[in-house]
Amino acid sequence: MSARKALMPYVARALSSPGLRRAKRGVHQARRRALGEPRRLSIFLKVDDPYSYLLIQVLREFLGRFDVVADFYTVRRLPDEMYPRPEMWRENAVYDARHLAGLYGLDFPPPSCNLDEALVEGATAALVAAESEDDYLTRAEEIFACLWAEQPSAPADAPDYQDAMVQARLVANESGLAREGHYLSATIHYGGEWYWGLDRLDHLERRLIEEGAAFAETDSVRFDRTYRDFCTTSTPPTAEPETPLVIYWSARSPYSYIGLERAVRLARQHQLPLEIRPVLPMMMRGMNVPTTKKMYIFLDTKREAEKLGMPYGFVADPLGPAVERCYALVEYARAHGKLEDFLLSFGRAVNAEGIRAESDSGLKRIVERAGLSWVEARPHLQDDSWREWAQHNLDEMFALGCWGVPSFRYGELRFWGQDRLGIIENAVIGQRRLRSTEAAGRNTAVAP
Repeated sequence: MSARKALMPYVARALSSPGLRRAKRGVHQARRRALGEPRRLSIFLKVDDPYSYLLIQVLREFLGRFDVVADFYTVRRLPDEMYPRPEMWRENAVYDARHLAGLYGLDFPPPSCNLDEALVEGATAALVAAESEDDYLTRAEEIFACLWAEQPSAPADAPDYQDAMVQARLVANESGLAREGHYLSATIHYGGEWYWGLDRLDHLERRLIEEGAAFAETDSVRFDRTYRDFCTTSTPPTAEPETPLVIYWSARSPYSYIGLERAVRLARQHQLPLEIRPVLPMMMRGMNVPTTKKMYIFLDTKREAEKLGMPYGFVADPLGPAVERCYALVEYARAHGKLEDFLLSFGRAVNAEGIRAESDSGLKRIVERAGLSWVEARPHLQDDSWREWAQHNLDEMFALGCWGVPSFRYGELRFWGQDRLGIIENAVIGQRRLRSTEAAGRNTAVAP
C-alpha cells in the first residue's frame, strides 16, 4: 500500500472533523463581528429548477425567523460536467419535488418536464431585474408561480433575456457560485458552508439557532419532516404479500452508505423484504466526478451522518480493486443469508473505520464480522461474473428514471437519495392501514 493511501483516511477524518468545522465557524463569526457586518446569506436560484421553486415558497417565513441579510443571485447555466445525465436528472427532480412539496404542504403544479423556453428566458430576465428591487421576495414569488403555472411572468418593462445587462449579471452570478465552491441552484451559502434546498435547511436552521441568530428564544428546527419521525411507528404486516423495498447501491458512494443503513432499519422496523442491487460507481464506468462535487458530497455526508447518529469520515476510498472484491463476494454472502450484514460491514469499514478493503487483512475483517468464513469467501474473489448483474442493475435503475445512487423503489414510488426514505415509510404505513381497513370490511361483510 502506498504512503498516500495509508494517510488518506487520516486526512479525511481531519478535514471532516467537528472540531475543524467549529474552528472555521468561529473565525467567520469573529471576523464578521470585528467588521460590524451582518450575517449574510447568498442565495442562488434558477427559475426552472423545481427545488428553487420549493425554496422560494419558504424563504419569507425562514428569513423572518433569523437576524440575517439575504442576497439573491439568479443563475441559468450550470456546469455540464456536474450532471452526467441532465435529462434524467431533470425528470427525476420534477417527480421528486412534487412529493417533497406534498410533505411540506407547498405548491407544485404538474407541468411538463420541459417548460417553454421563451417563458423560462422571460422569467429569468425578470428575476435578474428583481435583484435590484426593494421587495425582492414578493416579485420572485410571483415570477416562480407564473412560470410553474406555465404563464408569462415578465412585465412589459422587463429587460429582454438577451439584454447585455441580464447576460452580464448571469455570468457574474454563475461565476460566483463556482468560485465559492458549488454547482447546484436552490443553494444557500453562509460562512463558508453550503445548504441545498429544503433538504438541508435544517442544518442552516441549527447553525443559526446555535449562533443566537433566532429572534425567538424558543425557535427550533422546522425543516426536518423527511427524517423527524423515521422508524418511530411500527405496523404489523398483513397476510398479503409485501411490496419489497429495493435499493440500488454503490460500494463507493457515501450517500449509499447512509442509505443502506437506513433502508435496513426501515425494512426491519416494518418487516419488509429488502432487495439490494449493487451497481458500479460512476468513476468505474468511465465517468468523471469533479473535485468540487466530491468535496461537497464528502462534507455533506459528514453532517448528515452526525444528524442521524452515524459515524463517518475515517474514509478508506474503495475505488477500484476494493469495490471489485466486495462485489465478487455478494453472491457468496447472499447464499449464506448474510448479504445485508456483509454490505453493512463493508460500508462501515470504508466510510467510518479506515479499513482498506483491497487488502486481504482488511477484507478478512469485514467478512468475518459479518458472520461469514474468510476461508470459504476467499476463492470467490477470482469470480468476475458479478459484472453482468451489476450492469443489469444499472440498466434497471436507469429504466426507472433514477440517475444515481442510492436510489430506492417501493411499488410505484422511486426516489434518489436517502432523504426520501421517510416518504417511503409513510407509504408503507398507509398501505398497511388501507389493507387492514379492507380486511376488517371483508370480515364484517361475511359475519353472520
